[in-house]
Amino acid sequence: MSGVWGVLCLSWALAPALAHPLSHGGGTRNSTGGSSWHHLGSQPPLNDTELVRRCADEAGFDAVTLDETGTMLFFEGDLVWKGFTGPAVPINASWPEIQGPVDAALRIHRLALPAVHDSVYLFQGKRVWAYAQGQLRPGYPRLIGEEFKGVPGDLDAAVECHPKECPAETVLFFKGATVFSYDLESGLVKQRSWPAVSHCSAAVRWLERYYCFQGIRFLRFNPVTGEVPPSYPRDARDYFMRCPGRGHGHETRSNATLRALMDRCSGRPFHAFSSDDAGRVYAFRVGQYFRVDSVRDGWHSWPLKHTWKDLEGEPNAAFSWEDKLYLIQGPQVTIYRAGQGYSRVEGYPRALEEELGVAGADAAFTCPRSQEAYIIQGDLMRRVDLKQSPRRPGPALHIPHDHVDGALCTATGLYLFHGADFHHYSDVAQLTAATAPAPSQNTAVAFFRCPEAGAGAASQHPPHHG
Repeated sequence: MSGVWGVLCLSWALAPALAHPLSHGGGTRNSTGGSSWHHLGSQPPLNDTELVRRCADEAGFDAVTLDETGTMLFFEGDLVWKGFTGPAVPINASWPEIQGPVDAALRIHRLALPAVHDSVYLFQGKRVWAYAQGQLRPGYPRLIGEEFKGVPGDLDAAVECHPKECPAETVLFFKGATVFSYDLESGLVKQRSWPAVSHCSAAVRWLERYYCFQGIRFLRFNPVTGEVPPSYPRDARDYFMRCPGRGHGHETRSNATLRALMDRCSGRPFHAFSSDDAGRVYAFRVGQYFRVDSVRDGWHSWPLKHTWKDLEGEPNAAFSWEDKLYLIQGPQVTIYRAGQGYSRVEGYPRALEEELGVAGADAAFTCPRSQEAYIIQGDLMRRVDLKQSPRRPGPALHIPHDHVDGALCTATGLYLFHGADFHHYSDVAQLTAATAPAPSQNTAVAFFRCPEAGAGAASQHPPHHG
């Protein structure tokens, strides 16, 4: 591939129902090394020549991947753009062993194998280079066929599929019309024919979604079946670049309310939170949700139906248990199975009274690896043993809050949310023993690493499962 995409201002709103995710922060690197950005805020100046050349380009990228810090890398020719703003730099400035364009790139995320975990692989011709923390790993470059037996050289694209989204930890290699599915555990490779996903010039996994670029156009695909949702492919210049006279849903840029709802740093309250044992943390706000644990890949607002199909309305409370997500909406609850995407359990929604023995909930939570759910209504909290049949709530326990919007329990404690703030308790016992609320802290600062701007101090405990 060839062509220049110049300084990028990405609008990663790739869901069919959503225009632009209007904020990813203030354009600075966070404490973990990942980059953040703000789509509709101030932008670096672009001269007319660069802008015209970038927007006129029909070629696209050679490769796209996240690096070990969560920064998005865009390769084109001899250049690479790191993150969403800033100038392109020569590839060999960061990877001196690589001369010229790369064919494909991917990051392999394997916690069980520390030597391999978060390695960045760059493919060129019949060889592959593997880098850890920016340094070439010993023994590289290697032949692609030696590193990934059965996979040919001269690839077009590559992307890793995580086991929660594929039957096993897999790398998908694209070459022409053929997809090679390589199982990282068994070393077995299978060839697949996905007519809708072929001739990918670049591929990337971002926030549990998979994208194939075909020149200037791109599509989203299911990494197990190869299915592509309606309305794809789309022109990347309407989503990944700011070009004069282009852009999808540009009318939302003047809608201050929608902008605030989709901006993690707006201070608007969230209506529900949920976490699971896999480490996923969700924050729900008026038809949208954020993945709170996605600091490595950037934060992004998504429409609820993008992940929970057939969900009508929005949840006012949520909790997870045994790979199922319970979404409470007024007097009813809907259960979705996690795994390779969320699928609604047959027979739901159903009455909350029948499912949990309560009539409603302001907030709900489960703690890691526990079978107990806690339901909060007003200043009362009740425990429900989820393995009990039928499920019946225990005695009402008083808590030092008249009302909470949401609740979340992780390995670092219990968090109750109200308005723009939250209150942190070490556990349920500390909450029920308290006679006054714990000090308030700002949700945007502590959970989304937003600028303080006069808000309360950030929590000393990152809100993730351990």
